[in-house]
Amino acid sequence: MNETINIINKRRSIRAYEKKSISEEEKSLIINSALRSPTAGNMMLYSIIEVADYAIKEKLVMSCDNQPFIARSPFVLLFLADYQRWMDYFKASGVESLIDRDDVTPRTPQEGDLILACCDALIAAQTAVIAAESMGIGSCYIGDIMENFEFHKKLLNLPKYTFPITMVCFGYPTEKSLKREYTSRLQSEYVHFKDRYNRLSKEELLGMYKERELKKYIGSAENFGQHMYSKKFTSDFSTEMTRSVKKAIKEWTK
Repeated sequence: MNETINIINKRRSIRAYEKKSISEEEKSLIINSALRSPTAGNMMLYSIIEVADYAIKEKLVMSCDNQPFIARSPFVLLFLADYQRWMDYFKASGVESLIDRDDVTPRTPQEGDLILACCDALIAAQTAVIAAESMGIGSCYIGDIMENFEFHKKLLNLPKYTFPITMVCFGYPTEKSLKREYTSRLQSEYVHFKDRYNRLSKEELLGMYKERELKKYIGSAENFGQHMYSKKFTSDFSTEMTRSVKKAIKEWTK
């Protein structure tokens, strides 16, 4: 097995960091690796904000569901879906005159453009994560950055055609965090299909997470499925994320 596969297989989310800074050279290597990511039409529909100000990190701790390790991370990167740069470039290039000459209907970024830009940003984020992992630097994704859209928009000066799709905290792992057991993943048969989608039978579905059955569940939940429905799917943060994303899409497309 080659080293890249080893790095991917050994990667885990790291939320506890050594009190060790990440050098500017290491930061540049991580960011430049992200910039080499695959991208739709080579348009690079994303931007990266390094959150270095501790006061901003502390605010993100609270706005991202109270996760204190965000402030303790020595290197935090926010990945934005970004069509603003292209819209500004189109304007600088005199696209208005092209529209008039060709008598075409002007358009603005819509839902499909947002999804494509989100894909670009997430691909760049994962490339950064693997690059960091290869240098012994751990990471943890913060999907909660999609919540509280209005607050994050103001805090980070986000223009109209941008959306914070994910944030990643980086840092050197503590020895204890490296000894933590790996979280299991679904077996391939539940995820990998050929030629067409395969809806799982009830027996397959109930067997899918059998190894994750717990001794104690949330509230009145009686099994892992009911537990996750209450803990994740109908949680306050899921409700807020839905509200926030709806607002972001409305702002993007109006």
